[in-house]
Amino acid sequence: MTPPGEGSGRRTPEEFEASYAGTPPWDIGRPQPIFLALAETCQLRGRVLDAACGTGEHVLMAARLGLDSTGIDMAATAIGRAQAKAREAGVSARFLVADALGLGELDGPFDTVLDSGLFHVFSDDNRRKYVESLKSATAPGSRYFMACFSDREPGVWGPRRVTENEIRTSFADGWRVDAIEPAQFAVLRDPPTVEAWLATITRV
Repeated sequence: MTPPGEGSGRRTPEEFEASYAGTPPWDIGRPQPIFLALAETCQLRGRVLDAACGTGEHVLMAARLGLDSTGIDMAATAIGRAQAKAREAGVSARFLVADALGLGELDGPFDTVLDSGLFHVFSDDNRRKYVESLKSATAPGSRYFMACFSDREPGVWGPRRVTENEIRTSFADGWRVDAIEPAQFAVLRDPPTVEAWLATITRV
């Protein structure tokens, strides 16, 4: 997951890095329950990419299933922590400091892409660039699982809220939206959950 904010522009690597001066509210020290459920129901397959992996919990989860797993993040501190977790656990996984708007530069294509809290930080223009970036790193049949802040979440804390229609519109060309389901993010704050959408989307 990525730093809270209005999601109205392009965040700098320094802003991402600053989020890890302490423990950010999304770094719960375990996989998000909605993504753990995907793993437990065998929905992750092939080569797995986490497009904003933070300290690596979802990448490590996939790697423990025997999947070829890669995580990227713009925050070098987060990547360093992820690499340390992998070493301590004896798990083989790749972690790279990289930009999610340049996924085509990675050694794709990937069969499964995970997005836990990235989509909702982009401006409208960068949202379009991100979807094109996803296309460049996937192939027909690849699946994209995305969890983002929902417009059902009250208040103003955190990133911009996303509507179901915005998700469908963003992935109208070259993708099939299989499902958009109400879900929740676990966070280190009170209350300990926030409202989210979990989208399952297939590259066609």
